[in-house]
Amino acid sequence: MPNLDRIIRLQTVLTRTGLSRSTIYRKIAEGTFPPQVRISVHGAGWRESAINRWIADPPSYRADNDNRELGPGPV
Repeated sequence: MPNLDRIIRLQTVLTRTGLSRSTIYRKIAEGTFPPQVRISVHGAGWRESAINRWIADPPSYRADNDNRELGPGPV
């Protein structure tokens, strides 16, 4: 069975990173945090693999290094 990349929602991201909501969105705008992916008309989440890469090395994470061909772009 292939290793599927799960989509996780904001509350999970907040818990796993220890960041506040406003800090996450500021870092997305700066390009230093993984962008969201649209999962429905009114919903978005994050690729778990991107969050794991950020957690592994926050200071050197750049969103432009993320693998974009996995699905839709940022919200």
